[in-house]
Parts: sequence; C-alpha cells; structure tokens
Amino acid sequence: MDTLATLRSRVEGTVRGPDAVDYDEARAIWNAMIDRRPAALVRAAGVADIASTIGAARDLGLPLAVRAGGHNVAGNGTVDGGIVLDLGGLTDVVVDPDARVVRVAAGATLGDLDRATEPHALAVPVGVISGTGVAGLTLGGGVGWLTHAHGLSIDNLLAVEVVTAAGKTVQASETENPDLFWGVRGGGGNFGVVSSFTFRAHPLGPDVYAGTFVSHRDGWRDALRGIDAWSRDLPDPMTVIVTFMTPPPEFELGADPVMLTGFVWASDDRTAGDAVVDGLRQAIRPDAEVIEPTTWTAWQSAADPLFRKGLRAYWKNMSFDRLDDETIEIICRRGREQTWQGTGFDIHVMEGAFGGVAEDATPFPGRGSRYWLNVYGYWPDAADDVAHTAFVKGLALDMLPHSSGGQYVNFLGDEGSANDARASALAVYGPAKLERLTALKRRYDPDNIFRLNHNIPPS
Repeated sequence: MDTLATLRSRVEGTVRGPDAVDYDEARAIWNAMIDRRPAALVRAAGVADIASTIGAARDLGLPLAVRAGGHNVAGNGTVDGGIVLDLGGLTDVVVDPDARVVRVAAGATLGDLDRATEPHALAVPVGVISGTGVAGLTLGGGVGWLTHAHGLSIDNLLAVEVVTAAGKTVQASETENPDLFWGVRGGGGNFGVVSSFTFRAHPLGPDVYAGTFVSHRDGWRDALRGIDAWSRDLPDPMTVIVTFMTPPPEFELGADPVMLTGFVWASDDRTAGDAVVDGLRQAIRPDAEVIEPTTWTAWQSAADPLFRKGLRAYWKNMSFDRLDDETIEIICRRGREQTWQGTGFDIHVMEGAFGGVAEDATPFPGRGSRYWLNVYGYWPDAADDVAHTAFVKGLALDMLPHSSGGQYVNFLGDEGSANDARASALAVYGPAKLERLTALKRRYDPDNIFRLNHNIPPS
C-alpha cells in the first residue's frame, strides 16, 4: 500500500498528495524561502487523526512535520518527501469566564484565541501577529504585548494534552506528569503533538490603553538612554516594545527610518497608567505620538499586514542587559542604515512578570535579562535575499559581544543545524536544562520521530 492509500485508510481528515489540485496551496507556509514538497499532507479532522498520522509515519519510515499556524520562520511545519500533519482545522477555543480558564485546540491562531476571550474582557498572553499558531508560539515560550504584565504564554499554561510518539494521549500539568509539563514550556514540539492547551486568562479590555511614540533619527540616542533609566522601576502592567524600521506608506510616517516605542498598559487603573505613560513620554520626548481608543483584537492584529503569508523571512535574536553607549551606538547605526522596507528589529523590555519566574522553572532561558533583541527580515522578492539576510546577520553579529546568552527558539531562523542539533540546543538551553530535556526526549521520543523542530536529540 502506498503512502497516500495508507494514510487515507487510517485518518478521517483530508489527505493530499502532489497530484492534488490544491497541493501547492496546501503545502505553502508563511516563509516563502522554505519551499518543500511533502509526499503527503494530512489535514486532521479530529484529535484521533494525530495518533493515526504519527503511526503511519513510523510504519512507512517517513519524516513527520507538524504544522499548526505554519507561521514558524524556520519552516519546521513542512518537509521534503515526508508527511505533514496539518492541525489547522482544529480551532476550537472554549472560555470559562468565571474561572478565567481557556482551553485551546492545537490549530487555533492567536486571532482565534483573542476573538474568543475579548467579549469576556479577558486575554491570554500570546504573541503580536494574529495569524501565528497558538501551539508553536506556546511551545517555544510566547513573547508579546503582555509579557511584562503577565509573563510568557508558557507562564500562563495550566495543562496540556499530548499525543506521544507511541500514539498514547497523556495529560500534563503541575500535578500530572510534571516533568513533561516542564519540558513543553519552552522545549518546543520535541516530546509529542500537543492537541490542546489550557491557559489562565487575565482581565483586559475589550478596550485597551495602548499606543506608540514616534522618534526620528536625531532623537534616538537620548530616547534609548531615557528608556533605559525609566524602565528600571517599571510597574508590571506596562509592556514596552521598541521597533526600528523604515515604515510602509500606510503608516504615514514618511520614508525615513523611525523608532516606534509601543506600549500596552494591562490594568484598569487608568490614573496610574497615565502617570506611567507620561513618564515614558518624558523619557523619550517623541516627535509624535499615536494614542487612540483601540480594542485588544485590533491592537493584536495591527502589524498583520507587514507579515502576510508568502513573504521571505530570516530572523536572529538574543537577550542583552545594557542600553549603554556601545549598544546604543550599534542600534542607532544599524537603524540608520536600514533605509528600505523589508527588515526591522525590536527591543523588548523584559523583567516584570517575565523576570519573576525562576530560571529553572521552565526551559525558557534568560529570565534575568533586561532586554531581548529580535532582528527580522520580511521581504517579497528573492532578489533581496542576500542583502536582507546579511543585514539581519550583521546586526546580530554586532550585538553578540553584548549578549547575555539567551536565545528564543521562536525567533530563530533555519540555520541548517540538523547535523549539529545538540550544539544548537546547548546554545539555547545551556547544559543543565539540556540534560533534563534530553532525558525527557529519551523517555517520550527515543527514536526522534519529532525531529523537524529546533531539535533536542535523545542522545
């Protein structure tokens, strides 16, 4: 029996092969630099299809890629000649507003989640692009507009349901299979396919206090110095992300590079929020500001047009602790050089609730870091691959001497590291966490069925 026939005999969902009319559409992922041709794509119709597809991949000896939102910059949701398990049809989100608990199916996006929680004036800390899959984002950590207020997505995870390499469904939480629960909170999809996530939600909105300060080049140095001083005693409800880019025309900010300081105040104490925002305003002394009434879903999707599906992408990231003269000079110089649309970089102000979690509580690294740098390319034309990738690598290399050692797997591109996966994992997690993650891998996936990810080898 061939691959397609085997899969069709075992799953309820749709099975597509290279001869399908919509094969190219089905195999496409967000990052168009990753162009792979699977032997089969399984669009799961239910949770039972997860175990069936895992079993078929094992029996057929084919590599298995697991896709939720397909937004991963490294392109781990696809594979040449193997099977793609597409969870994108499993999008249920169930909200218990009284308990402030939300159960999310494996294929839901951040937009699905936000639209479900917003009517209840609740939010779960997730990322910043609504088309991102909840599953991949959470398994890597989950950095976004509520990180300083409530921590990472994994810090708000209460329980998961995992389908293992053996096809067994396992529950994991602080009290049930706690080692596995520790591992999935930052260890990626190395231990199985998470079929559902249960989160703690927090009061927010639906109207939110959020906005952006705009700074032109002459003011960048002083603004960064001001942010460094102002953020040292920052109240938890305030999350700040500083972006450097040449804005697209629809932003109506001109054609030169700008510094955009975005914030979200995650508290209903507007008076306290006004004082904090005014402190930020005084620290930056911006050239303009955009602070208008908005909703949580509108704010969460505001950057979506920049990161539409089918763009070419390459990213780098690192944690660092100082906005001093050396790092500010690098940031400002690179920001001035970035005179085109198609690359950008963010500085996330960390600490707060993120830093209040013990370093060994999850695999996620760098809990003591003050800042996190994400350098990202997002361009449509293959002719720009070399130049834009070089910019991303160059800025990351410039900042490397100032890194505090943390890397976030969701902000890592495809480094071609399959031949040295352990070294790559060591660079992310460090020796103590990697030892613990490796033991979990040996227990739950000794044959490395789940290897199309930022892999943790079982040996």
